[in-house]
Amino acid sequence: MDKIIPVSRRLVPGSATKLSAAAIAMLAGVKVASAAEVRPRDFDILNVALGLEHEAINAYQLGAQSGLLQKSVLDVAVLFQSHHKAHRDALVSSITKLGGTPVAEKKLYDYAKQLNADTLKTQADVLELAARLELGATNAYLGVIPTFRDSTLAQVAARLAADETLHWTLLNDALGKQPTQKALAFGSEPANPFPG
Repeated sequence: MDKIIPVSRRLVPGSATKLSAAAIAMLAGVKVASAAEVRPRDFDILNVALGLEHEAINAYQLGAQSGLLQKSVLDVAVLFQSHHKAHRDALVSSITKLGGTPVAEKKLYDYAKQLNADTLKTQADVLELAARLELGATNAYLGVIPTFRDSTLAQVAARLAADETLHWTLLNDALGKQPTQKALAFGSEPANPFPG
């Protein structure tokens, strides 16, 4: 993720790109009463999150179309892609309902170039790319949990992080990697539970 995902994906406390409680609630599909509850910068941040969901969807599409994935792995990749599509749909709906304009999805070719898809030569290459993307999402959600005063919103962020962690774990299992040997491996820097 360090090379593939822009630093803006890491929505950690203390950074300039921190989501408000209302923005995280919207991301999770929780209804927000009005645009007044959303900080003006949240529309920009929600669009960054939407852009990254577009990226994840297209990364899985590139993997699916590569012809490099075995059937069982392809099925899981399509499932994970569907999860990201649900996140995308919730973001588009929330941004629109609150009067914002959702960022448009780029063409698949643009994502292929951005993600260096031409370097994907094996199933392992595809899985490594997806794992880096999922790890970044995990750490982003874990990074915002401490910013919430409302335990319900913290729980929503934790559930999203759990979803991304599940993706990361299954991808690493498919890569034949052992479970992380480090306790408290997620949500801290360095972001990789498998250093080195």
